[in-house]
Amino acid sequence: MSADIINSTIIMGGIGLFCSVLLGVAARFFAVHEHPRIEALTALLPGVNCGSCGLPGCSEYARALILHGAKVNLCKPGGPETMRQIAVFLGVESVAMERQVAMVLCGGDDKTATRKFRYNGIADCAAAALVGGGDKACGYGCLGLGSCARICPTDAIEITLAHLAIVHPELCIGCGQCMNACPKKIIRLVPESRTIHVLCRSKERGIVVKKNCSVGCIACTLCTKVAGNAIKMEGTLAVVDYSQGLENAEAITKCPQHTIIKRSGRKEVPA
Repeated sequence: MSADIINSTIIMGGIGLFCSVLLGVAARFFAVHEHPRIEALTALLPGVNCGSCGLPGCSEYARALILHGAKVNLCKPGGPETMRQIAVFLGVESVAMERQVAMVLCGGDDKTATRKFRYNGIADCAAAALVGGGDKACGYGCLGLGSCARICPTDAIEITLAHLAIVHPELCIGCGQCMNACPKKIIRLVPESRTIHVLCRSKERGIVVKKNCSVGCIACTLCTKVAGNAIKMEGTLAVVDYSQGLENAEAITKCPQHTIIKRSGRKEVPA
């Protein structure tokens, strides 16, 4: 082996050793140390980094709690138990909070909803919505291509064989990512204890709705007459006011379109 090769190897090795020592020293002196309380509080959070609190992730929410006095009830996936732990950790009072779960407010599947054409594009709801608003005659209906299911971090959303998205409440963490993924904006977070829902978001006139979907709301207002203030008309659409705690099954039986259902878990429960 020539002297030039040996010298070059020694020089390169020396440079590498010097750089590694320099990087080690720099890492020690310039390291950003997280507040120990922030790290401890982050460990109490679910760690799904869903952004439902309005911040980029769990560590940022923990930082906001410690440094900026953020509200303790912003973590929807964690629910009441996580809120209680946060309140105990911070030494503050917890507030009333009920677990929220996602609900797809549409009942129009392949058997009940009319289609304008056959969509043969990519299996993505946003892409399908760009083609004439989607293949359903109802412009407010679930497209059933699974964009919401794919983004769900807990596999809580099932796409049925009849192409309708259904949420399994027992798996849902209420992160709201499915709401953002839905181009029709028909997914809503509702209190877990509320089981009566109007599965329609169409704002069309009743005659149009009936033509497009056999289970759509036709604005007959019969449900509002027996539900008190728990169901209200918003234009031509009956909407449940979940703050009222509707449990009156008579609203279900009065609906001529079978738009109103009582759902617990993954299956509908007879009234």
